[in-house]
Amino acid sequence: MQSPSTLCVASASTQPVEHGWAYLPVDLLESIIALSGSFRDLLAFAATCRSWRAAFSSYPSKSSFCAKFPPLLAQFNVRVQGPDLPSNNGRHELYTCKVIDPMNKNVALRCQIPLEIYQDTHFVGTSYGQLICYCVGYCLLVDVFSGAEVSAPRLPFNHNFDGRYFSGTLTAPLASPNSHLLVCTVNSLFDWSVGSKSWSKLQLPNACIIQIVKFKGQFIAMDDCCNIYTLQLSPQLGLQKVTTELAEYSLAHVDSWLVVCGDMLLMVRVHPYLSVVKCIPYHLDISTNPAKWVEVKQLDDWALFVGGDVRSQPFSCMSPERWGGSSKRLYYAGRHSFVLHGLGDELDPSSGYEYKRNSFSELQPLWVYPSMFYSDIQ
Repeated sequence: MQSPSTLCVASASTQPVEHGWAYLPVDLLESIIALSGSFRDLLAFAATCRSWRAAFSSYPSKSSFCAKFPPLLAQFNVRVQGPDLPSNNGRHELYTCKVIDPMNKNVALRCQIPLEIYQDTHFVGTSYGQLICYCVGYCLLVDVFSGAEVSAPRLPFNHNFDGRYFSGTLTAPLASPNSHLLVCTVNSLFDWSVGSKSWSKLQLPNACIIQIVKFKGQFIAMDDCCNIYTLQLSPQLGLQKVTTELAEYSLAHVDSWLVVCGDMLLMVRVHPYLSVVKCIPYHLDISTNPAKWVEVKQLDDWALFVGGDVRSQPFSCMSPERWGGSSKRLYYAGRHSFVLHGLGDELDPSSGYEYKRNSFSELQPLWVYPSMFYSDIQ
């Protein structure tokens, strides 16, 4: 039986579980969950039997594993053989893709999404384990690992727009009562309270929002000129520009993106050269007026993860050495595997140049955490 959000483990055993294991006390099962050393352990635990799956579902701190373990690399460009399993609604053929766990690169993992999502929609973002896609006036939320779909109401604008110019994010997990889907188009921001029947719209006269992140309980937006805004959802949708300073702010054609790194909000500016990639993180210092972006020379004890599509969600992970990773590194989601680049003053360790971020019409490799690990977030 496939749970609402299940990452398939290609090497998983199909042997029956001893009858008595299903009746272990909940507190003992929770202690086993807490000691899990990888996502694979957690996924195998949840797949053991119904009572163990229920214990995992009710575990109060599942989202803590997203800070403990690195994200998974979903390679939508690599199709693999998978079992003949229906998606949750039982109506679609599934597209089975390769997944890489940086902790266990040799373990065969896979994810499954409806084939029509891969072929007929435009990708506009990832958030809380969901793909956000656009097709003919509608936005779809698709669970990366189960293929379960949720459709939003029709967007209130001229639907001849090319979906490649959209970006989208969720403000909370899909099942949360506080979840909103935010979709940004050229000069407009749309807000759908999940489950409602209509969108709210905010006209943006001189801005195209390209990214929205949640930082210390507040939503921070960045436009295509690297201007920063605070975003409010109620009592009405609104943006407030934050005045900031940044050395070399006028540099053109530099890839810039936001990522939350513990108690820091970072903007990473990537300068591609002929043979190396220079990744410079800046920390937003709000103790000054105006606020300042301060260059971080050494990003000690942290690793960052970013995908090739500018609308895929970046991540950070503290103390990557505990799972065999490296600090002061940028993990780029490459087409064949992940590629490491240096951060700040760290030398670039990559033997071959691979770093390209753009808005693509087809799904690109991206980093993601399974939605089942966010179900305790409200």
